[in-house]
Amino acid sequence: MPKRTSAASTIRLEVADRVATVTLARPEIHNAFNEVMIAELNDLFAQLAEDPSVRVVVLTGAGKSFCAGADLHWMGKMVSYSFEENFEDSMKLAELMHRMYAHPCPTICRVNGATVGGGTGLVAACDIAIASTSAFFSLSEVRIGLVPACIGPYVVKRIGEARARELFLTGERIPAEKAAQIGLVNAAVPEADLDSEVRKRVELMLKCGPEALKAAKKLLEGVTARAASELKEFTAEMIAQLRVSEEGQEGMKAFLAKRTPRWALEGGSK
Repeated sequence: MPKRTSAASTIRLEVADRVATVTLARPEIHNAFNEVMIAELNDLFAQLAEDPSVRVVVLTGAGKSFCAGADLHWMGKMVSYSFEENFEDSMKLAELMHRMYAHPCPTICRVNGATVGGGTGLVAACDIAIASTSAFFSLSEVRIGLVPACIGPYVVKRIGEARARELFLTGERIPAEKAAQIGLVNAAVPEADLDSEVRKRVELMLKCGPEALKAAKKLLEGVTARAASELKEFTAEMIAQLRVSEEGQEGMKAFLAKRTPRWALEGGSK
């Protein structure tokens, strides 16, 4: 499939070999986000969710930083917003966080540098995050009288309440190695190895059934959202549906026949 590219005012998209790479493209201000970037990311992730040619999404930043959090000019406008205006504005960020977290395709964050505030939320909303050892993270909102509200649920899901309490309340800088230790990212590697480490995860996912990957994400979200008493029927129904699906039938038959399933073949869509 030929490579295709597109660009909005704050982000770039490249789709090649079933992988969509989304790049935050404001390197001159360390990819800080504003209402325009939030809107463009919301629109793009909605479009990618409906694109059958995309199997994996990689999110990264242009230049030396991944994302410096909120754009100062955007924050300057918030100072004069009413409560209603601030609520409407914040809801758009909350929608983006959930849209990324619930995206049907696997998402991988390629963290190429400094990541602050809401940028850490973008990392936490992805399924897997690989960081350069030159990167660092910060949840420093309390230092300016705020809290990491819209991103909070996704950070807590990744690192747990005890770690989140420490980081939300201190606002301390988190080196990449510590971020890996506490689960904020899955691995911290030298900058020279960043692309190869991301590619390893991409290649593993491309060998998996695309519908099974979508179901795995629904399973993870459903298990954490339900009471234990509800999980028997939820999980049994999910695996039963997959076993009788076209993809599930192909996967089981390929396994029994000791062959590669169609979707794992180079360029395969199923």
